[in-house]
Amino acid sequence: MKIKYSAEVDALIIQFSDTQIDESDEDKPGVILDYDKDGNVVKIEILKASQRVGNPKNIDFEVA
Repeated sequence: MKIKYSAEVDALIIQFSDTQIDESDEDKPGVILDYDKDGNVVKIEILKASQRVGNPKNIDFEVA
């Protein structure tokens, strides 16, 4: 899993795998879900992240 914030485009990207993306869907405005050919979520992209998730530059990743 990779979590990245791009200040250049103000997008928070959560990538679950390197599997090829087959389809993308904007579930809610500014929230893009990318799926593989089997319908599994490969990546989530949150646009205008600084307005939606507090401070995206301060990413705290925790594995439970």
